Amino acid sequence: MHTPQHATDPHLPIVDFADADAPRAFVASLHHTGFAVLKNHPLEQALVDGIYAEWLDFFHSAAKFDYPFNTQTHDGYFSTAVSETAKNHSKKDVKEFFHIYPWGQYPAQVSDAALRYYARGKQLATTLLQWVQDGSPSEVRARYSQPLPDMLEGSEHTLLRVLHYPPLSGQEEPGAMRAAPHGDINLLTILPAATEPGLQVLGTDGGWHDVPCDFGLLIVNIGDMLEEASGRYFPSTVHRVLNPVGEAARKSRVSLPLFLHPRKEVVLSERYTVGSYFEERIRELRING
Repeated sequence: MHTPQHATDPHLPIVDFADADAPRAFVASLHHTGFAVLKNHPLEQALVDGIYAEWLDFFHSAAKFDYPFNTQTHDGYFSTAVSETAKNHSKKDVKEFFHIYPWGQYPAQVSDAALRYYARGKQLATTLLQWVQDGSPSEVRARYSQPLPDMLEGSEHTLLRVLHYPPLSGQEEPGAMRAAPHGDINLLTILPAATEPGLQVLGTDGGWHDVPCDFGLLIVNIGDMLEEASGRYFPSTVHRVLNPVGEAARKSRVSLPLFLHPRKEVVLSERYTVGSYFEERIRELRING
């Protein structure tokens, strides 16, 4: 199911979650690149693969149309016709997806595996945010309105998105990509390696670098809210998903990002609360529907 990419990009070193030096190496990678790649992390690969398989079947079925997204709460199914248009781009991304919140719509056609993954991902997030908190220089820590893990306590806005990039038909709008270059809105994004490669990050050298897609890796990236809260010490790095070519163009790609969102009243900076920042970015995303 997974296509390994064994050549490790020096811009994205792989951090061993079980290593004593992991917190330092993880925070250093986030500071320098906006991304970190973890191995030996506690999220079970069997759980992830099971989610990929059953949700791919769901996306191939007509049942997905029974759960149209709610325009007010943004939970449910988003078809390719109402997919996102990235900020500063005019073409919709070539993808469909389902937004999962514990309080929101959830398909009867799949197991509770995605909900269990959501809970375990939030547990891991507390650890990773504590690493970021402890690894931030004192002048950066002083900017945080409260400790980073505390920002998630009681939040109902952390989002699990099950993403399906369908095989390319050749009829896509010229210039449309699976995911145009963009930054994430939230604090951190946790992303297990997808079923196919294609994810790239824009490096500080101005070049695009492949994100490893090896079985069992976990990719973590900075979102705009953490960049804002840290005074840009942690950069929200631009990333994209390329359109595959050749045989790969006939394959679906499934991915499972967990977007960590604080409570809306949390203060990010003198300019923004989480709520005001989120509303501004949603207007920029232009989800059609």
